[in-house]
Amino acid sequence: MSEEPDNPALVYLRRIDGKIDRLTDDVQDLKHRVTSLEGQVASIRGNIPAISLRIDRIETRFDRIERRLDLVTSPTA
Repeated sequence: MSEEPDNPALVYLRRIDGKIDRLTDDVQDLKHRVTSLEGQVASIRGNIPAISLRIDRIETRFDRIERRLDLVTSPTA
């Protein structure tokens, strides 16, 4: 005898159950990926002030170097 039930409703319910299991696995995978992305975005956001500060310092140093080498024309008043 076949192990498949003769009742068509049971056949469809088992197919639906299998699809739900796959969807559950996919959702779990997506949750893990989103959590990882959230952590990466938080890390980037945390570094932006430090990067901005470093750029400001570099700009100040660059301006000073330009003045020392007389590469900048002084503004007239």
